[in-house]
Amino acid sequence: MPIKATKKTAQKTRHVGGFILIMGLTQQRGQKMKRNFKMSLTHVLVHEGGWADHPRDPGGATMKGVTLATYQRYFGEDKNKDDLRNITDEALEQIYRSGYWSKCCCDELPAGVDYSLFDAAVNSGPGRGAKWLQAAVGAKQDGGIGPKTLARVKASEPLQVIDVMCDRRLTFLRSLSTWFTFGKGWERRVQAVRGTAFAMAGESSQVLEDVVPSVDYRIVKKGSRGLWVRKLQEALKIQVDGRFTGDTEATLKAWQQANGLEPDGIAGRNTYRSLGLLG
Repeated sequence: MPIKATKKTAQKTRHVGGFILIMGLTQQRGQKMKRNFKMSLTHVLVHEGGWADHPRDPGGATMKGVTLATYQRYFGEDKNKDDLRNITDEALEQIYRSGYWSKCCCDELPAGVDYSLFDAAVNSGPGRGAKWLQAAVGAKQDGGIGPKTLARVKASEPLQVIDVMCDRRLTFLRSLSTWFTFGKGWERRVQAVRGTAFAMAGESSQVLEDVVPSVDYRIVKKGSRGLWVRKLQEALKIQVDGRFTGDTEATLKAWQQANGLEPDGIAGRNTYRSLGLLG
């Protein structure tokens, strides 16, 4: 369908990194600075998922990307799994703001660049995310964002910065030994971040080809029924009927074994990410 300019705002299309953006001809850089945290956190949480506590998951109990150890570090060693599972929005925002957003000086970054760095910091660490930003703007890659880095960011084109950051992030992820297992999910996440960040940077009214995974998922096993069984069967390329029978379990176990996962026949966060159903 052709894209038309509106009467209120002249618009143009831009193709960047495989995404099609509808952008206003006039952009006010920095207009959304210091106002993007909650919007960015919403997008990050889409990828981080909900509650997970698989006994073989080295991260242990996790709620919306926050591990029990992190929760206890902020709110006391007496906090338990039930407390974590019922974490308040205020506590969640405190952890993400102080541990990632503020640490990366995201309030000082242009819209889109802030979110792209924030998600990278959550996923791979603030220091590594900062280095990707510094590489994108030609600053010294020391992992600490200071006045010199910020000055270079200010002089750079936000869409280009986002593009280079996401490319470097993908290059790093592809170098990991676990890429074979989780690569589909990681790539999906980075490409979704790229598209969303482009939209933020360009004040886009529409982003095409940007598929964002759902924050809500259901752990399924033999005997389960419903939507997530169907999603699993579609991803495994077997008969889709929404019923988790012995045949589905056997296929899943074989797939988990072949892809470096614990072949327990249970589909949860790690399996969904490896299949590309979650970022």
